Amino acid sequence: MIQLGEFHDLIIIRETDHGIYLENEEGDEVLLPNKYVPETWMVHDKIKVFVYLDHDERPVATTLKPKIKRDQFANLTCVEVSKFGAFLDWGLEKHLFVPFKEQVIPMQKGERYLVFCYLDLETERLAASSKVHSFLDNSVLTVKPFEEVDLLVSNQTDLGFNVIINQLHLGLIYQDEVFKPLHIGDEIKGFIKKIREDNKIDISLQRPGYRSIEPNAQKILDKLKTAGGFIDLTDKSAPDDIKNRLQMSKKSFKKAVGTLYKQRLIEIKEDGLLLKESD
Repeated sequence: MIQLGEFHDLIIIRETDHGIYLENEEGDEVLLPNKYVPETWMVHDKIKVFVYLDHDERPVATTLKPKIKRDQFANLTCVEVSKFGAFLDWGLEKHLFVPFKEQVIPMQKGERYLVFCYLDLETERLAASSKVHSFLDNSVLTVKPFEEVDLLVSNQTDLGFNVIINQLHLGLIYQDEVFKPLHIGDEIKGFIKKIREDNKIDISLQRPGYRSIEPNAQKILDKLKTAGGFIDLTDKSAPDDIKNRLQMSKKSFKKAVGTLYKQRLIEIKEDGLLLKESD
């Protein structure tokens, strides 16, 4: 069966007035309309397409790449609101529908929303929901501590920022781990800092523990070089000052300074750090 909302590698089998028909290994067919047919093609060629429902609710293929696919999260713009719900721009001719019941707050035209694309089993149509956390599952985890992961910023809380991990799990970046501006829909890299007994996941934007010392040490070296060999930061500096100037916590700063001092790359002065001259 050719699944809606997915990419498929299909075989060209015949041409019609409306386009070319494609087929999978099981013999299921779908039309690729003329406007998406490549300039050169031959029967039996393989072509990669995305399949969804057209305006007449018929399965159709396209060579366009949507901004989201089935069972995936993305930040999309609302382009229309009707009495039935909202419609989002997902990069295809027919917009992606969001029922009112699947909206956390009423959507407004021109605003962007983080949504999940799903197949409505009752209508057999693709739809989207802004109730994204209901589609995340931490019961069986596919990640482990210190692993680098893909993150999608979901929402801000009193504790920090909720993030979607690898399009599968829910995680949290605590406020004291945030060293740069974050916005809903941002796609960033991060690291699994800790997995709790209840499978809640703590995320760090820096490689946790001892693994963070080397890159942070390099960051301080780079800062020293661009600042002419001296920066007025010490272990007595305010955490916010260190955070704003180096994008790291005071704890990470002290570890990195220790590493650089042991390697005889810097001198620690009362009023700051001095880059040592090369021998």
